[in-house]
Amino acid sequence: MMFWYGIDLRWAYADLLPSIYRQTTCKHSAYDILHDALVRFALSSNVSRQENPHAYLRTITQNLVVDGFKQRSRFVSAFDANSNHAETNNDIESLQQLDSIPSAEHLLDIKQRLQIVQNIMDKLPAKCKQVFWLYRIESMPQEEIATVMNISKNMVQRHMMRAMLDFMEARDIVS
Repeated sequence: MMFWYGIDLRWAYADLLPSIYRQTTCKHSAYDILHDALVRFALSSNVSRQENPHAYLRTITQNLVVDGFKQRSRFVSAFDANSNHAETNNDIESLQQLDSIPSAEHLLDIKQRLQIVQNIMDKLPAKCKQVFWLYRIESMPQEEIATVMNISKNMVQRHMMRAMLDFMEARDIVS
């Protein structure tokens, strides 16, 4: 078994990912939600994380799915009925691809990438980490972050640039 922060990654990709896909009907959204949930899980300090990690991760993914539905409900679809039908056929093919369990190499690669993200986050200064979290994970606008943290919008932008530069530098090293 391949564990990361108490989570069996095989379980996450073999059981949880298809479950997310059935709710979102989009392979890319399902992967995004799972990866966002794994990052949030790793950064969480909630006691439930240690007691029952799989249940806690499932709760995070469900919250992300609901948030995604709420966000998408604000927009009107630009597709007509014909293009929507073509999308459904592609989604059925995507579901068939999701039924396969990822290889150990793929899971190891994901585990290593998540550890890199965690290491970068751990090395960021406290305010920089908080700004990055609020902006990229909580989707809070920069003006609101500035107000909440009692700093200028310019400082919010500087903290974001610092975090993004650290992530870009790590990406260049890994690639």
